[in-house]
Amino acid sequence: MVVDDHPMWRDAVERDLAAAGFEVVAVAADGHQALARFPAARPQVVVLDLQIPGPSGVEVTAQVLQQDPAARVLILSASGEQADVLGAVKAGATGYLVKSASREELLDAVRRVAAGDTVFTPGLAGLVLGEFRRIAEGPADDPVDQLTERETEVLKMVAKGMSYKQIAERLVLSHRTVQNHVQNTLRKLQMNNRVQLTRWAIEHGLDDDDE
Repeated sequence: MVVDDHPMWRDAVERDLAAAGFEVVAVAADGHQALARFPAARPQVVVLDLQIPGPSGVEVTAQVLQQDPAARVLILSASGEQADVLGAVKAGATGYLVKSASREELLDAVRRVAAGDTVFTPGLAGLVLGEFRRIAEGPADDPVDQLTERETEVLKMVAKGMSYKQIAERLVLSHRTVQNHVQNTLRKLQMNNRVQLTRWAIEHGLDDDDE
């Protein structure tokens, strides 16, 4: 689903996605349209501009994920301001690209977000990671102790924003084995998805380790 109040931009993104083999199930020009069309369309990924009329992109993100926690929101915005980026991520956005991104960067981001990865325009990832570390409160008991050495290794790479494919190549494992490690970690930490896991890992500083 593509949400943008600029018709030419919205049409261009829709065209590029369709040409790449994605099915665009809905488009919307503002927050009200997006929220009205989302329940029937049930898109896997919402490509969303932040600065839209009606409910803002941040509000749309939060409401969309409240309706369908499995949905993924990729922000595509002209703004790279810290407040905008953090607001979107805290609302649940899985990725954030600025509109200067190339067509290929957008298509790659949609694929990765659909697969559960977190994707940020270069330079924004560090900002987000730093903020989550600052607001994190360390627990009395460290849940990392529940994880095996391999699960911890995979979790650190997840925290750094690496895709399953990149982790598999780095550790010389199959894609399925990496997924299994992540699923086991989710179960042990009583979490539901990779987005929650990534945030938890960042909050606990697991993205700080030198490779």
